[in-house]
Amino acid sequence: MSHVPDHFEETLRKAGLRVTQPRLAVLTAVRDHPHADSTVIAESVREQLPTVSRQAIFDCLNTFADTHLVRRIQPAGSGARYELRVGDNHHHLVCRSCGAVVDVNCAVGEAPCLHTTDDHGFQIDEAEVIYWGVCPDCVAAQKVSPT
Repeated sequence: MSHVPDHFEETLRKAGLRVTQPRLAVLTAVRDHPHADSTVIAESVREQLPTVSRQAIFDCLNTFADTHLVRRIQPAGSGARYELRVGDNHHHLVCRSCGAVVDVNCAVGEAPCLHTTDDHGFQIDEAEVIYWGVCPDCVAAQKVSPT
């Protein structure tokens, strides 16, 4: 696979994972389609490796999420989506109309970025913030479409 960056092989090795063509293809698909769901990722992988099963692709995604090689997000009303941007403290903006997802930096800048007045004894290490709105393309379409 000539389109796979060399660092993906190193990334897998550092995570203690074997380097396989399906794993490289899944990482490449996630890189090429940030915030995509598993269906889009599977279609992309199968363009490169037609014999890879959907289950193998799902297994790769789950393994990568568990080992923090990819981040899995799941906005309300949406299936899981995947991205390579991990290890920083960013959040997401989701369009209510078309479902587009984009990264936004944390307004506070440090994890977990939200401090509750009562943690109920939990050791909080992460807060997930999703901003909802309407993207510029959908706003423009609404202005020109008949109501």
